[in-house]
Amino acid sequence: MSRNESPGRSVTSKVLAVLGAFDPGARELTLSRLAERAGLPVSTTHRLVAELAEWGALDRTTDGTYTVGRRLWTLGLLAPVHSDLRSVAAPFLQDFHAATRATVQLAVRDGDQVLYVDRLSGNVSVPVVSQIGYRLPMHATAVGKVLLAHAPDDVVTRVMGRLTRHTPWTITSPAILDGQLRRARSEGFATTGEEMSRGASSVAVPVVRGDEVIAALGVVVLDLRRGRGELIAGLRVAAQGIGRRLSSLDRD
Repeated sequence: MSRNESPGRSVTSKVLAVLGAFDPGARELTLSRLAERAGLPVSTTHRLVAELAEWGALDRTTDGTYTVGRRLWTLGLLAPVHSDLRSVAAPFLQDFHAATRATVQLAVRDGDQVLYVDRLSGNVSVPVVSQIGYRLPMHATAVGKVLLAHAPDDVVTRVMGRLTRHTPWTITSPAILDGQLRRARSEGFATTGEEMSRGASSVAVPVVRGDEVIAALGVVVLDLRRGRGELIAGLRVAAQGIGRRLSSLDRD
């Protein structure tokens, strides 16, 4: 038994550990690296990976590494957060993207992180870390700050307890972040300035269904010093449209 492997682990927990070994920083993994990250013996990992690859949950590349398979992505699209929110939001994202030609993002809170459920890339070359399906820290992204501002107290407490630095401008002071969250609630938007990646700033607003903030809509640009007001106004129009459409679906 691996030193990292707990006795009595179920097959399901082992399969989930293998799938959970992948993240935005580890999109391709060798068998040995998969075993290490999953806390499983290589022999056990080899058997599980073979079954997962046969089913389509994992793909084996030409150089022998493994990636998340297309079948998992297809299943993920069936989740309500994807099928309902993405389909309703799509025309609003497309309109805003056409008007600004900037990178537009739609995100939801997933535990203590922000999960990106849709994104349209901008024409201007801006370093954007997020991709559809990526999870990123809430404190370093505008969409994340919006969602954190409306998150339960226990989530805020946990996030405040581990404010990791991603660039020299990442906010790692709980007091400063708390002030930003207060402003996000009162002003209805949040911003970042090169806090997740150098050369990229962002602004985001909440998407509200009924009385609940269910998502955040944001845009990533090179600089917010010019045109910030217009971007916020456009985001608010789009977010309100998404919220109204979702609310109408609830009543149907």
